[in-house]
Amino acid sequence: MEVHLGHLRRVLDVMRANKLYANIDKCVFASPEIKVLGCFVSNVGVRADPDKVKAIAAWPTPRSQKDLRKWLGLANYLHKYSAGYAGFAKPLSSLLQKDVDWRWEQEHQDAFDSIKASLQEAPVLALPDETKPFSVVCDASDYAIGCALLQADTAGHERVISFQSRQLKAAERNYPVHDKELLAMKYALVKFRVHLLGSRPFVIYTDHASLRTATNSPHLSQRMARWLSFFAKYNFRVEYKPGKLNVLADALSRRPDYELAHITRVTTDLYDRIRMAYRDDEAVAPIVKFLKAGTSAKSDWLSSRQRSRLHRYELKEGLLYYRMEPTDPPRVVVPNDEDVKFDILAEAHDAPSSGHLDREKTFLSVSQSFWWTHMYKWVARYVKTCETCQQVKPAGHSSAPLQSLPVPADCWKSMSLDFIFGLPADGHGNTGILVFVCRLSKMVHLSPVPVTVTGEQTARLFVDGVFRYHGLPETIVSDRDPRLTAALWKTLFPLLGTRLQMSTADHPQTDGQTERVNRVLEDTLRSVCAAAPRTWSTQLPVVEFALNNAVHASTGFTPFYLNGFRHLRVPLTLRGDTDSSILSGGEARKALSSQVSDVRPVSLRKQVESFMDTKLNIVSRVRDAMAAAQDKQKEYSDKQGRGNLSIFEVGDLVLLDTRNLPLDTVALSAATS
Repeated sequence: MEVHLGHLRRVLDVMRANKLYANIDKCVFASPEIKVLGCFVSNVGVRADPDKVKAIAAWPTPRSQKDLRKWLGLANYLHKYSAGYAGFAKPLSSLLQKDVDWRWEQEHQDAFDSIKASLQEAPVLALPDETKPFSVVCDASDYAIGCALLQADTAGHERVISFQSRQLKAAERNYPVHDKELLAMKYALVKFRVHLLGSRPFVIYTDHASLRTATNSPHLSQRMARWLSFFAKYNFRVEYKPGKLNVLADALSRRPDYELAHITRVTTDLYDRIRMAYRDDEAVAPIVKFLKAGTSAKSDWLSSRQRSRLHRYELKEGLLYYRMEPTDPPRVVVPNDEDVKFDILAEAHDAPSSGHLDREKTFLSVSQSFWWTHMYKWVARYVKTCETCQQVKPAGHSSAPLQSLPVPADCWKSMSLDFIFGLPADGHGNTGILVFVCRLSKMVHLSPVPVTVTGEQTARLFVDGVFRYHGLPETIVSDRDPRLTAALWKTLFPLLGTRLQMSTADHPQTDGQTERVNRVLEDTLRSVCAAAPRTWSTQLPVVEFALNNAVHASTGFTPFYLNGFRHLRVPLTLRGDTDSSILSGGEARKALSSQVSDVRPVSLRKQVESFMDTKLNIVSRVRDAMAAAQDKQKEYSDKQGRGNLSIFEVGDLVLLDTRNLPLDTVALSAATS
């Protein structure tokens, strides 16, 4: 009673100071229990309103989505009193999805009855005491996450203040187990923020032992790195509690009798995730709804800005496509989902077939197939913060004077070649790479070689790697390597009608194209083979593919496109529902004959002429672009430095290159700092 009177005095003092008045007829004093905001509060704690629990328990079996949605709306209001509510409700929520037929089966009836029973047996929740420390338990399953806020009473027994749980989104169900557990921890901090945010420390209990060191791990995914800045706001420590002791959190996130019978792990491709994420994007969902409705669409579904740009969108197989101009190729619109965007960028930048290329090449690669607002900023931030790139790629250095060679007239009429040595020995004893580069299209071919490679072996690699695909070049630019000045080459080239141009002695910039490719190649190999350096030779095919499929800054096209005038397909652009061809040679010829049977020779000749004109125009554009790029490079070639300056402050974390530093000194300075 003394505590109650003290609280009452404080409330009345605040009301008096602010000149607030209460209706005495509606006031209750010294009551053992009062009703507040749909629940009953007493000295024991907080319990659910019995009238609402009775209404939920007496509700008849739903016969439509509308009935079920009403009942779940009432049940959701009391879900904080139920441990494992999200797990109970999952079968019912699946009936509310769009385009799902209404079929009430036994699993839905079981879930319906289980929610009723859990709310009828709901415990009395404790009232929070802000002067005492809190603790949190959290857990994750394949389909839900859950948490509970706890606090010890005067007898030292932990009591529940609130239960919270929710089902995982479609994209979240694809997370690895470690990230799901971390997501449950993040969800708990968001839900209980008002009690946990501040200087007072608290404990988080989890049954996933690795979370104890997750926030200090040097090997973080992009997703975990984003979450760390959120965790830094809270003062907590993580303690491991085995699953058999963590029964409260387990009940929040899983239900054993449903887990195997009705829950299957969802595995969707990227495009399925994009389709599902459209529903949660307020900017995209109205456009998708409007285009899907067809003739029954209503203009008031869209804002005036969306209506003015509607002609740029089209909907195919549930995917929204965008094009700025009618002649532009359509690109898939990516919804405002961070995980989807980061997964696309990871595939376009981190995958071996992408090669950890720079910002511009990564942006051009992504923008060929996808579109979202501020995409360039996303790519720039992703590439800039790529840990692998920061560790293995050197900073820019001053450039030497540039001497440009004449621009070739066509692909593979002029090529350059060079060696890279000093790599870790692979399983075949190879420690170097022979690099062939087309000087117009910038296409590269790579061959692993040992340090003892001879001029004759080099000639064989030339025939096997270049001649059989592209024929003989008119000129070959190379440095004065003994392997390339051997008698065999001097005899071979005059017979084949090819001229070998040697670079100026002690001036590798004459063959600057290959030198530049060598640098990009070395950076890419370091990125792809960072975990297993001796496997570099097995990664050469995908690295070669990555370099040839990247848009070159000088030409504005990919080497593949300039050689074949088409863009190659990569895993990022493959559709899950694409059927592969199973036609035999004869069937394919018949199919082709049926397609062109009505085509007249004159029409076909015009198409061929149009194709050749297009090719000549593209080659002309590329030659002009290369000439302009050479002029620009020449203009700035004598300038020292590339603006590679960074300003650091005391306490900043930096990546340190220790190649020229004693490791024991570095370790000592790190320990003392």
